[in-house]
Amino acid sequence: MFAFAVWLVVSTAFIVLGIYAMLSKKEVAFGFWANAKTFPVEDVKGYNRAVGMLWCVFGVIFALLGLPLLPGQNTGYIVISILGCMAEAVAAMIVYVTVIEKKYRKDAR
Repeated sequence: MFAFAVWLVVSTAFIVLGIYAMLSKKEVAFGFWANAKTFPVEDVKGYNRAVGMLWCVFGVIFALLGLPLLPGQNTGYIVISILGCMAEAVAAMIVYVTVIEKKYRKDAR
């Protein structure tokens, strides 16, 4: 039960980060990659909303992937959580690069 509680705290952090990015009034684009500069963004508000939505969806799916931890940490179902998290992270990267970055990148004309 403790492991699931920790899992929910982490997923809540992702959701809070997403809400903060969506509701931000800053004219600075939020970064997706760690320690990397953000590319020139055409519509900062729309970009931040899209990245925030991605983080919120990631957090909700992450929380659902933690459900196999409820019976205990020693169940075989933990494999679902581990493999699901890896697949979810890869899917989030694919969505970011193919949809969000492609839509909001400022053309270098």
